[in-house]
Amino acid sequence: MEHPAKDITIIGGGPAGLFALFYAGMRGASAQIVDALPEPGGQLAALYPEKYVFDVAGYPKVLARDLVRALAEQAAQFGEPIHLAQRVTGLERHDGQFVLHTERGDYPTRAIVIAAGIGAFSPRRLPQACAEPWYGKGIYDVVTDPKEFAGQRVVIIGGGDSAFDWATQLAGVATHVSLVHRSDRFRAHGATVTQFEGDVRDGRASMYTFHELADVHCRTAGERFSHLSLRNVKAKTIAEVEADVVLPMLGFVSDIGPLADWGLTLEKDEIVVNQLMETGREGVWAAGDVTTYPGKLKLIACGFGEAATAVNQAVHWIYPEKKIAPGHSSNMALFGQKDD
Repeated sequence: MEHPAKDITIIGGGPAGLFALFYAGMRGASAQIVDALPEPGGQLAALYPEKYVFDVAGYPKVLARDLVRALAEQAAQFGEPIHLAQRVTGLERHDGQFVLHTERGDYPTRAIVIAAGIGAFSPRRLPQACAEPWYGKGIYDVVTDPKEFAGQRVVIIGGGDSAFDWATQLAGVATHVSLVHRSDRFRAHGATVTQFEGDVRDGRASMYTFHELADVHCRTAGERFSHLSLRNVKAKTIAEVEADVVLPMLGFVSDIGPLADWGLTLEKDEIVVNQLMETGREGVWAAGDVTTYPGKLKLIACGFGEAATAVNQAVHWIYPEKKIAPGHSSNMALFGQKDD
């Protein structure tokens, strides 16, 4: 399927991509987002929607999911589309415009802004074959709403920040939370580990160190599973644990995919840009965590500024009569204000 041509196509729907979509609309350019994930927000939505972010200007603190919601609402006022669950497969240029190819369609566009974060990423799946049939039926590798697990027995597998963050947050929601890890060394913030150890002492949670998933069982055929077998990797014994839900928190795999073949200068899978967010390929700019340059800071706040720079440069390149500097939004007729 070929979609209508746009002035700017933004690859990536994380914070920088969403702000770029808004900024394109503010500059009077047509735009769209193409993202591999099933929902906008990038890492904020997929990895830690219930965590607070403290370093976004104007917010003393804001839940990641609420920040995504606000960014999406800001961008939506111009009615431009966000195409989700579409992994980019290629880019061609002919007849003076680009055509961005995805697994599900083609997107003609005059310019590209890459705001792909760490690239297309997906959670690491449990390596045990016994787990595979239960994905989506009790095993979930993404948590969007912790309230869904109210009153359930939750088993979290992993020893990093995501595992302990969700373990502590769900300890007050689920009937019981069990955390399973292959060792007693964790890659999580010490304060969060200490908090969860307190939940264990209070009886709201359990911790199984030196254990791994051995099998998944259901007491009645055809129903959801009822309990798990956990293997002690040191003692070679088996522990049976009651469970309604399993949350594998094993990190994620990221890949910039075909972007590596677009003639861009890369350093460790990051796109080298200059102060104008130019990638070195005409008509292609980049912003956010996918970029690198001297003094680069991987912060959401910096990504917003980079997105504005990239879009302003792209708009001026497409429409030379439009100034690079947009002026103050508080004076724009676009927003019903006096246009100076």
